[in-house]
Amino acid sequence: MKPTTFDELNLPDALMQGISRLGFTHLTDVQQIALPMTLAGKDVAGQGRTGTGKTATFLITIINRLLTNEPKPGRALEHPRAIIIAPTRELVVQISNDARALARHTDLKLHTVFGGVDYEKQRKDFDKGVDILIGTPGRLIDYLKKRVYSLNRAEMLVIDEADRMFDLGFIKDLRFMLRSLPRYNERQSLLFSATLSHRVLELAYEHMNNPEKLRAEEGDVTAIGVEESMYHTGMDDKLPLLVHLLRKSNVERGMIFINEKRTGERVARNLARYGFSVGILSGDVRQQKRMRILKDFGDGKLHLLVATDVASRGLHIDGVTHVFNYDLPEDAENYVHRIGRTARAGTTGVAVSFSCERYCFGLPDIEAYINHSIPLKHIDAAMLEIGKPSNPRATAEGLGKEDRAEIPGSKPRNSGPRNARPRRPNRRRAAGS
Repeated sequence: MKPTTFDELNLPDALMQGISRLGFTHLTDVQQIALPMTLAGKDVAGQGRTGTGKTATFLITIINRLLTNEPKPGRALEHPRAIIIAPTRELVVQISNDARALARHTDLKLHTVFGGVDYEKQRKDFDKGVDILIGTPGRLIDYLKKRVYSLNRAEMLVIDEADRMFDLGFIKDLRFMLRSLPRYNERQSLLFSATLSHRVLELAYEHMNNPEKLRAEEGDVTAIGVEESMYHTGMDDKLPLLVHLLRKSNVERGMIFINEKRTGERVARNLARYGFSVGILSGDVRQQKRMRILKDFGDGKLHLLVATDVASRGLHIDGVTHVFNYDLPEDAENYVHRIGRTARAGTTGVAVSFSCERYCFGLPDIEAYINHSIPLKHIDAAMLEIGKPSNPRATAEGLGKEDRAEIPGSKPRNSGPRNARPRRPNRRRAAGS
């Protein structure tokens, strides 16, 4: 009989305190299948749809193992006992936050490394001791090659979003890390991926110890509890329609996905002018500011977050009630990841998509991938009448000073200096001409 509550797993008291503090009582479907295997020390290559509790699965497994097993002899403080590798900085930060919450009542030391922040400070933090090391491949390899830490006595490995590692070109870096670890039968390894493709399974069989393949959920790949809908609309009508839906719906916390950064900047700027507190995740924003924007969004200081697919995977932000696909994704899998930002861990949510003349061609692939048609909704002319912006000078968090009005139908401002005087004609040249 599968366990249904965390109390049935006989976990250490210090770990149970962290679990209880987070409000976890019952196991998700993925956890009911995976945790008995992982807590028993088995290697697992798991596939599960987003929002099913896989992060908690591998973190609970790591913390339980480190609390119940003595460290290997001769291990120095700066050499981690467990390592978690994730493809993006945002995902690393999210995992780190969850890990610190679960390990709050233990003596385990966690360290997080990724690019875009103070290199020397991250290096010095190894001297404080590391039990669990979480990072992106590039920064992890950098410190490893400089002998800041060693993986010789690592007991656990977790690879999260393995398919994303391939997409972002990290596979050579990942294989380098794997070759630096103890042999596959001298450690426990867990791999999680949105899809267990041939290349992901090849990686698993090469570097893991007879891993159990886990496909936790069959059937619909979209998260349970998401109310999906679709509007067929022209590109020029998407912004007015979005503003109308945001005003009409009870959007407590919403995410708006776009395909291009410049589109996101325009959408975020105009939403701010219409009175919404909005932030944007852009590659041009410094890492510390991106982290602050995510924190403000999670804390409720920002009402909306506009983002590309950098935020569609791995981020767990409680209370996201609505997801808007302002642009339909060009990759069908990303539709699932995007709408998976809502209706997480048994809650419900709303996912609204706009199908315009530029991105509608990807709709058949999306509906084929999710095994159902997205319900269509009708647009009334009144839905596009949103009036003038309430605060034309407002801007979104994450953007610099605006230099051009981009409200549909408005005229761009003069791009020159505010107090610039008109140029006087050159009298000498005029007289001699």
